[in-house]
Amino acid sequence: MQNKEISNLMDSVWKEKVYIETAEFIIIGYIFMPKIGKRTRLLTEVLNSNKQFIAVKDCRLEFKLVPQKDVEYHDFLQVNISTILIMRPLYED
Repeated sequence: MQNKEISNLMDSVWKEKVYIETAEFIIIGYIFMPKIGKRTRLLTEVLNSNKQFIAVKDCRLEFKLVPQKDVEYHDFLQVNISTILIMRPLYED
């Protein structure tokens, strides 16, 4: 993909940094949604979509059940929406 194509793609989506907690993991990363509708409804739209998974990019993955295990970093994860206990935006300084 050319730089111009990537730039055009990024202009058509919203990026939101989120905190996601499941029974086993804490995930901090970015989700992306098309610029359709109001930005304030972004997380609601993600959770109420008809999709089973959400893509999370540039993630930090912590293991709740094994806290001594090293934190992992991933470019991309898919999270099953049905496993999410809490998801909230994280505002960057």
